[in-house]
Amino acid sequence: MINLSRVVVQKVAVNNKWVREIFMDNNFDTDKIKLTKYLFFTGKGGVGKTSTACSIAVNLADDGKKILLISTDPASNLQDVFQTDLNGKGVKIKEVPNLVVANLNPEEAASAYKESVIAPYRGKLPEAVLESMAEQLSGSCTVEIAAFNEFSNFITDKTAQIEYDHIIFDTAPTGHTLRMLQLPSAWSNFITDSTHGASCLGQLAGLEDKKEMYKEAVRTLSDAEMTTLILVTRPEFAPLQEAERASKELKELGVNNQVLVINGLLRDEFVNDNISRQFYSKQKKSLEEMPLGLQNIEKYTIPLRSYNIEGINSIRNLLKNDDINEVGEEQKIPETLKLKNLIEDLFQQGKKVIFTMGKGGVGKTTLAASIALGLAEKGTKVHLTTTDPADHLNFVIAQSSKITVSKIDEVEELNKYKEEVLKTAKETMNDNDIAYIEEDLRSPCTQEIAVFRAFAEIVEKADDEIVVIDTAPTGHTLLLLDATESYHKEIQRSQGNIPQSVKNLLPRLRNKNETEVVIVTLAETTPVYEALRLQEDLNRAGINNKWWIVNSSLLMTGTENSFLKAKAQNEITWINKVKDIAKGAVVVVPWQGDEIKEENLKNLIK
Repeated sequence: MINLSRVVVQKVAVNNKWVREIFMDNNFDTDKIKLTKYLFFTGKGGVGKTSTACSIAVNLADDGKKILLISTDPASNLQDVFQTDLNGKGVKIKEVPNLVVANLNPEEAASAYKESVIAPYRGKLPEAVLESMAEQLSGSCTVEIAAFNEFSNFITDKTAQIEYDHIIFDTAPTGHTLRMLQLPSAWSNFITDSTHGASCLGQLAGLEDKKEMYKEAVRTLSDAEMTTLILVTRPEFAPLQEAERASKELKELGVNNQVLVINGLLRDEFVNDNISRQFYSKQKKSLEEMPLGLQNIEKYTIPLRSYNIEGINSIRNLLKNDDINEVGEEQKIPETLKLKNLIEDLFQQGKKVIFTMGKGGVGKTTLAASIALGLAEKGTKVHLTTTDPADHLNFVIAQSSKITVSKIDEVEELNKYKEEVLKTAKETMNDNDIAYIEEDLRSPCTQEIAVFRAFAEIVEKADDEIVVIDTAPTGHTLLLLDATESYHKEIQRSQGNIPQSVKNLLPRLRNKNETEVVIVTLAETTPVYEALRLQEDLNRAGINNKWWIVNSSLLMTGTENSFLKAKAQNEITWINKVKDIAKGAVVVVPWQGDEIKEENLKNLIK
């Protein structure tokens, strides 16, 4: 059996055939990585980038280096990790004399930035226009701009450069944000008079005085002698795909000094029951099918831990070879509902439009398929639609008189939308402004809007059946569409037209008698906090959410493996937290090792 904590499986082209090469790999630690002045950690929510950044920071500080650790993650749990009250200025950690930790709040910074942009227009522009501007500045991209502003202050701070041996950032900017910041037109005021109806970043004019500082920050980020970008992932399909996307985007901008850290590998000495064998095999398969874009990046691994990363002792030991397997008194498994309870409630309430919503990799597609199957078995006609790029639902669920399956091609829908917007924009805009529009069309909100239009057309045609959709638009996107509609009524023109089907769907989604959004998360810190932000967005948009699903629970597998059992006990805190949030309307679904097939979905429902 291959010891996954010591190897990374990689495929390379040899004589036009794919073969596997197994590289002896080092555990990630400070002795083996090239230590530049700045270390940026990035990765999907929940992959362990905060824990990894903290461990590197503590170990370097223990070695006598002066370290500044900065988090710009809105879901940051640094205060829990260090069990210390933190702020944005920097706090010395008592147990680690050489370490200073700053926990920035980009959402507060984004709120202040939004007000600074809108304030000059109050009383001068119609209220509908101000609402549109406010919503454009309420998205994740604006939060990221605000975060970039915060850590740019640290990157360009000459005093900090002298005072600290290494400055470590938990969360790096995306390629989209960096490209936007480098466009001359992004700093102009044109967006106040001309919008394509899907702007996510809004104006940057409010930060005009920071332009030179941003340029210096971007230069530093792409300087391989000064900066290392550390991509953190898990040995799972979705996080590896996300790591590849981030790597490619940043390489396009000249950020080439990258390393990949694969966190959470189950060691073979802990494999001794059916669940652990399935867990191990699933990880191995994910690594064997590693995306091409990650294959030439230097790789490190971190073993799966059975304990929560909280407190200095666990942070120090995260990168060591041993596991602190301190199994305390076994806690009582919380009482939760089953998937069949959720399906019965949706059926009894007569819901017509059902979304599964959550961050990538939490299992929305599988659960949407399970819900669709469960409703169909009750005798209702169901249409299931997905944006899953693997498009495997057709192989999982048999088309029948009770259930039909369709796929929305996200790339195709986005291209159609981009063509429509750019065709109109080119009639009135110069090349600089077109460059801004092209980049803005790559934003997450624009992609949501493009896909949402395709969803709306399906729902429009499906009055006589239940429609189950595996990806929901965020509350921000819905409000953006709503505000844009008001904006177009006020200005009497439109470039990115909102189809009638979308206009019809917005009120329908706000009708809690017809629509339900089921929030899907994992029993872990970051996924729960991210799901909470999604719920806040939905509440802001007036969209009903009653049900939550905690997916992939080891606790519910009944594993007898002592290592996985200890890890599973850590889920109880988060399951109970979700129970409180959802007022008991929470389903906990066991971790699945088997390949997704219709029979397995039926077992999930039972």
